Amino acid sequence: MPGRPGHGPAAKIAHNFVAGAPRRPTRISAQELSPTMDTQQEVIRLLDEVLSLDGRASSFDRSTPLLGAIPELDSMAVVSLITGLEERLGVTVDDDEISGETFATLGSLTDFVAGKLAA
Repeated sequence: MPGRPGHGPAAKIAHNFVAGAPRRPTRISAQELSPTMDTQQEVIRLLDEVLSLDGRASSFDRSTPLLGAIPELDSMAVVSLITGLEERLGVTVDDDEISGETFATLGSLTDFVAGKLAA
């Protein structure tokens, strides 16, 4: 109905714009994650999403090497991954907390995230 807010051509254009926009990570509260296993699964989902791995991350375990082993995980992807962690999990990551060791393996990254969630 023309005259009603949220309807008409402008609303349709806005809906189509939003519908075609890249999805932002859904925020998860720390209370929704049980210790390490759920945290690891959330890190795996985020890796798969941010790096566009198309499900490859589902086969990762704690010992899976990340930095230097996954071509998609370059410096820009690390920044995107940190942003995703902050947005999805509500943690804050300071520059001085990040090192190559943090992203060495899935286990080291999961432990880092679990420590941030516990803080």
